[in-house]
Amino acid sequence: MLVFEYKLRVRLLKSFEYVKASEAVSYFLDSALGKEEDFLKLHERREYKYYTMDSFYPCEKDGIYKQGKIYAIRIRTVKQELAEYFSRMLIHHTSGEMEGLTGELRIIPKKQLERVYSLTPVIIKTEKGYWREHMSVPEFEDRIKINLIKKYNQFNHTKIEENFQLYNLIEFKNKVPVKVPYKNITLLGDKINLIASNDPMAQELLYFSLGTGFGENNGRGAGFMNYQYI
Repeated sequence: MLVFEYKLRVRLLKSFEYVKASEAVSYFLDSALGKEEDFLKLHERREYKYYTMDSFYPCEKDGIYKQGKIYAIRIRTVKQELAEYFSRMLIHHTSGEMEGLTGELRIIPKKQLERVYSLTPVIIKTEKGYWREHMSVPEFEDRIKINLIKKYNQFNHTKIEENFQLYNLIEFKNKVPVKVPYKNITLLGDKINLIASNDPMAQELLYFSLGTGFGENNGRGAGFMNYQYI
């Protein structure tokens, strides 16, 4: 199992605020997936998507991404066929908000991880809303671990032993919930930093998370993780 990263340069066709960035990137990818039947079915199925992406780089100090300016976005996946599809289709693909220019596909090296940390908010959806209003931190930790294990089991058609320590320390980097617009509502998430466990299964899962994201709504840009090796 490998994690593929496609770094794409895009030109914006209109300006918009940073809070709309994830929606714009999601729509750009969705419209590309809709061009071929097999990948349209992937987009429409109610299951894990096995890809995630970050937002535009460089960031804008005034919070406004500028029409005509060129930015980079990273798309990651554990599905090789999807990585190859994105690398083939996104160059010169156009949505109403941006157009693809050039891209570079690479494999993220599988090395010992010291930590992984979220660049976009990690989201856990509950019937009662934002998790901090009715869940403890240990319950939150259980949810993100179970979610990641379920993704891994489904992707690899296996069932791993769950009694292991995924990380040694979790830090919340935000003092207040981070707002994430989604389908005319606002979800609330958190930026987290995880100090990796040396357990082999933990290392495997944390590497896997680089291509799938942590938590939920990964195909909408939530839970995109960066990393640091030992």
